[in-house]
Amino acid sequence: MYRKTVIEIFSNVWPMLVIVVMIAITTRLAYVFLKKERRENFVLYKDLLMLSFMIYVICLFYVVTFQDVSWSTSNFIPFREMFRYEAFSFAFFKNIIGNMIMFLPYGFYVSYFLKLRSSKVMLFLSFIISITIETTQLIIGRVFDVDDILLNMIGGMLGFGVYNMLSMIESHLPNFLKKAWVYNIIIVVVFLLGAFLIAQILLQGE
Repeated sequence: MYRKTVIEIFSNVWPMLVIVVMIAITTRLAYVFLKKERRENFVLYKDLLMLSFMIYVICLFYVVTFQDVSWSTSNFIPFREMFRYEAFSFAFFKNIIGNMIMFLPYGFYVSYFLKLRSSKVMLFLSFIISITIETTQLIIGRVFDVDDILLNMIGGMLGFGVYNMLSMIESHLPNFLKKAWVYNIIIVVVFLLGAFLIAQILLQGE
């Protein structure tokens, strides 16, 4: 269902992704190798998580500023758009579920980087970022939808929940599984699987 969206995003943002990723990787590696005292503090999985966050932000930027919304109009009445879609229809999954999924990674990344335990902080941060996005969209000639803000906040809270669930699982793991090298393997595998799936989607779209 979201295959077309994935194809559109990566087909349009790949030049920016290549440039930004290369800048980030080369700058980070140069910093690690030139600052010898920092080498012992280099942890691969943390750097890969930061890199994936940058990739996510670039993709989010494209979705909220470049995707076509000519079929829609601004909405300032809460829940009006939410209840307009038939449950489990294509429009429902695209606009309701899609807006929540779009902000789920944000909730996870921010919770991880800040080690958040407060749902109120996550809710506040999701609100600030979402209203910034919607206001910017209105200014640049797109549409403002208050329901998108509510859905984004829910998505942010879902990401917060995923982070805390994983933290709870981690706390029950034996010590030998809490080593950096274990997390390095996990994140590298996740990266490779993600890249493989995206490549498959893009190739099938040709």
